[in-house]
Amino acid sequence: MRICSLLPGATEIAFALGLGEHIVGVTHECDYPPDAQQKCVVVRSAIDSARLSAGEIDRKVGELLQAGNGLYHLDEAALIAANPDVILTQGLCEVCALDYNEVVKAAVRLPRQPNIVSLNPHSLADLLDDILRVGQATERVSAATSLAAELRQRIESLGYREPDNRPRVVCLEWFEPLYTAGHWVPEMVALAGGYDVLGRQGEPSGKVEWRQVIEARPEVILLMPCGFDVRRTVKESTPLRTLPGWQQLPAVKSGNVFALNGSAYFSRPGPRLVNGLEILARIIHPESVIWSLSPADAARLN
Repeated sequence: MRICSLLPGATEIAFALGLGEHIVGVTHECDYPPDAQQKCVVVRSAIDSARLSAGEIDRKVGELLQAGNGLYHLDEAALIAANPDVILTQGLCEVCALDYNEVVKAAVRLPRQPNIVSLNPHSLADLLDDILRVGQATERVSAATSLAAELRQRIESLGYREPDNRPRVVCLEWFEPLYTAGHWVPEMVALAGGYDVLGRQGEPSGKVEWRQVIEARPEVILLMPCGFDVRRTVKESTPLRTLPGWQQLPAVKSGNVFALNGSAYFSRPGPRLVNGLEILARIIHPESVIWSLSPADAARLN
């Protein structure tokens, strides 16, 4: 079987199901597990995010979309050479990955028509269902069932049950302009024992004004920009931390502002979302979680 994964989260699912040797094409963002970086890249970004600030990235995205241009380039020659039996892709977010319609158009020109599996999760339950769908499409039903059961057990073991002890949490997915994290993140905050005061469970990320953050009076602020690791998050948060009223926020006063590895644990709908849930549980209720945080996972901002 030959598999092209056009979504980093799907690549992680495929590797977790033991399909690494069958993957013949990935995107430039597929960096986990490390073996994924050795695969042929069939999709690249039109934006070099490593060289641009968060504000510059946002402006470039807006320019490309307004001009009717895609944010990702599909190398059709590489895709044809890969000749996949299965293509794993998405229809969730045009900013996060190649547009689904572009995949369908390119697949028509392949020597044989592949099975296109589009993943569109909005919740942790959807993620588990997608794992089973990938398993079904790749003849790994048993492995997918086991992985989904393991992840479900980890999720259920962290389900927080005390409604009266939930700190107010704000999760910021972008800083210039400000966006709150959506889809599965508000659910993760709730399971970890917090109350996401601005995010909408199961809904896309939403643009917010700074005054809304001030008015929310968060007791915990989680910085998790899409596609950024901890170090990049700390760097990009500098303008945010100079905004009027920042120092007066309860979370800032109590030292409960954290830079997170959004790329690994919150942006990608893959198995590591459950690792992200465990990280949130440690941050939001450290008194009830005994493990420590790795500097690569989260950093407390002073």
